Amino acid sequence: MKIKITVNKQSSIKIEGSKIIYFDPLDYPALHDADYIFITHPHWDHFSLVAILELRKEDTLFFTTKDIVEELLNVGIPEENIYVVKPDLTIALKSMEINTIKAYNLKSKHHPKSANWVGYLINFDGLKIYVTGDCDATSEAKKVKCDILLLPIGGTYTMDYQEAAMLTNTINPIKVIPTHYGYVVGSINDAKNFKKLINKNIKCELLIRK
Repeated sequence: MKIKITVNKQSSIKIEGSKIIYFDPLDYPALHDADYIFITHPHWDHFSLVAILELRKEDTLFFTTKDIVEELLNVGIPEENIYVVKPDLTIALKSMEINTIKAYNLKSKHHPKSANWVGYLINFDGLKIYVTGDCDATSEAKKVKCDILLLPIGGTYTMDYQEAAMLTNTINPIKVIPTHYGYVVGSINDAKNFKKLINKNIKCELLIRK
């Protein structure tokens, strides 16, 4: 099945296929179409209760680190609909398999390794899709094999476009979609420069235009 991927802003990603999937949703209208919502960590530009309430249905399943669970419960999301994740988990569902990858900074303190925040590798509709979360080019990320890679390039809080290009070339996906620029930090020029640095066999889509 062909899938459609859109990036709303920052790392707010929507994947449409046999299911509707959101990663770190931010600034969405009332769609109420989410089958699955994945949260990588609790920073305001990745965890938005407003967006979640605009997207959730009665049976939406949530995947999140433990530091967000209480807030989800407080707005009425049933405990049985919440998967609490940490790095190095494998979760098998009928529609997909999910692996969690540790996401952290190597030098800065914005995303400490000790926080146990995550990226997600999902096997969905015949494709392996890796959403790294906010991180640098870590040893864990370098080991991932995927068809589609979505990773931050904005710098300051994550890897910059040069580091992201090196990581992309190491992973060598079929397609890469840069994220986390054009809103808080980073610009479209970073995305264009990133595209110039990746291997020519990798298709690059620049979905954020700001």
